[in-house]
Amino acid sequence: MKQNLAATMLVLVVAGSISAGAQSTGSQRMQERITHEVRHELVMLPQLTIFDNLAFQVNGDTVTLLGQVRNAVLKDSAERAVKNIEGVDKVNNKIEILPASPGDDRIRTAVARAIFSDDRLFRYSMGAVPPIHIIVDGGHVKLEGVVDSQADKDVAGIRANAVPGIFSVENNLRVEGSASAR
Repeated sequence: MKQNLAATMLVLVVAGSISAGAQSTGSQRMQERITHEVRHELVMLPQLTIFDNLAFQVNGDTVTLLGQVRNAVLKDSAERAVKNIEGVDKVNNKIEILPASPGDDRIRTAVARAIFSDDRLFRYSMGAVPPIHIIVDGGHVKLEGVVDSQADKDVAGIRANAVPGIFSVENNLRVEGSASAR
């Protein structure tokens, strides 16, 4: 009797761990699907430009929106788009709205011109939403996004730093292989 009870308990423990493993795999797949869909929805927003930076984190059925945008419409559109994704129950919208500033607008244009006029970096200006984003807040510049090589990242930083009227440049570009950068 003790042997049967021990065997039954072992079967329950093993079955329980298999079930937990299956749930873990299922929730991981769901989280991957949500991550993919959130990324897709954000890049498809018509108001998104190279002067906006949208980022996010997925934790189960909760999505936290991060980044900086130039207008409240884009912030609200991002939240609305993500709320409509199946499996998302809660959205924490922590997107920062950058203050309107003619000086910052001038810097944005000058930095974009400086970066994308370089022959090595011109290819990053292509596409509906280019992979390099230029965020300007009070004369401080942040470069966000992805490039193919460390050399491209360095050149983008050098070109941005050469623009007059900038207080600082923070080069947050990530280096990824050419296949995953686009």
